[in-house]
Amino acid sequence: MPHRDIRIKRVYEAPDEADGTRILVDRLWPRGLKKETARVDEWLKEIAPSAGLRKWYGHDRARWPEFKARYARELEDKTELLDRLRRRAAQGRVTLVFASREERYCNAEALKEILEGTG
Repeated sequence: MPHRDIRIKRVYEAPDEADGTRILVDRLWPRGLKKETARVDEWLKEIAPSAGLRKWYGHDRARWPEFKARYARELEDKTELLDRLRRRAAQGRVTLVFASREERYCNAEALKEILEGTG
């Protein structure tokens, strides 16, 4: 398996050269954030969890394992997007940016684990 350099970061944190390619993985644009400030290279809203799954999860940590499993099932028919992200991460650092205040139990972390094969 090729080495993949995937990081996650809140989109509200200052962009940094070390971020590499910044990909927003939320369905909605972050509130109050200008596109110039966010410095997002790509917005992959199609890879975000469905609105129904997001609502069900509600950042309830007790639901984290089930959220990851359901999200992985949603991504089963998006293999093209996942492969594209994996290829990019094999070429250089990719930072999945997200808006949630929850930095550990969020869709970007779940997606990172799925991409790395650890989720």
